[in-house]
Amino acid sequence: MAVTSIIKGTGSYLPEKVLTNADLEKMVDTTDEWIVQRSGIKERCIAAENETTGMMAIEAAKSAMDAAGFSASDIDGVIVATTTPDRTFPSVAAKVQGELNIPHGLAFDIQAVCTGFVYALATADNFIKMGQAKRILVIGAEKMSSIVDWKDRTTCVLFADGAGAVILEAAENDKGLEGQGIHSTHLYANGSRRELLQTSGGASTTGDAGVIEMQGRDVFKYAVTYMADVVEETLKHNNISSDAIDWLVPHQANIRIIESTAKKLDMPMDKVVVTVDRHGNTSAASIPLALDEAVRDGRIKRGEMLLIEAMGGGLTWGAALVRF
Repeated sequence: MAVTSIIKGTGSYLPEKVLTNADLEKMVDTTDEWIVQRSGIKERCIAAENETTGMMAIEAAKSAMDAAGFSASDIDGVIVATTTPDRTFPSVAAKVQGELNIPHGLAFDIQAVCTGFVYALATADNFIKMGQAKRILVIGAEKMSSIVDWKDRTTCVLFADGAGAVILEAAENDKGLEGQGIHSTHLYANGSRRELLQTSGGASTTGDAGVIEMQGRDVFKYAVTYMADVVEETLKHNNISSDAIDWLVPHQANIRIIESTAKKLDMPMDKVVVTVDRHGNTSAASIPLALDEAVRDGRIKRGEMLLIEAMGGGLTWGAALVRF
């Protein structure tokens, strides 16, 4: 009987401070109309100065553990997807493990920017399927506001902060695609296009984190292409049509990219989880934030099929087919 990874619980955390487009109009040369037209974003949450990625990750983890009915002693691994860690080292995952008193086991961060959560989910799934862990806490957490150039009107209107988490548990599946769990993951990168979305610095170059630099038009073009490709591959790999998908849970970067992917799947937008209008682009946190919201408000129900997909800096992209 095949071993699979079931999502046992979801959780999330958003900072209290909400930054609206009207607020941004007072900070940079932009308008609400311009931001909404190009991204679909109306507001976003911004962490307080002393609020770190690790702190947000811990709160999201607690929320997921409560939802799953697990205590810290039930967890044997922590994987955090982030591009904005509290420190160069140790990892945010190590901080989460230590602060929550999770038993000794694997704990590390994954850096694939906006695709980070999909990479982390796939990595955790493989550990579980290899029998090296039974329950893994998978978190996407970001404080993107800490690497935004607040004078750059093309990027400061897009990015935001938050954290989302899921707990994966090993289970046996004898029902194939009808059974719960992660059925396939598909990960890619094209490092020759890394300059299209990057930061201006780093530990071994400038000695600081730098700020986000993005060639938006090119990133949009690649996002639409790569998303279409990986979605088609996921369907083909599992020998299903788009009709089998109950919910699309995409990375929340831009409403136009999300709409384009839904159109390729011939899915109505009421079957797509959209939070970009309120959350902005929270990078690796966006998918678990969107997933938790849709689970908690009752849209996503047990037994439904989810298609999760993302693209980010690297360029990286990926997808996962999951029966919740």
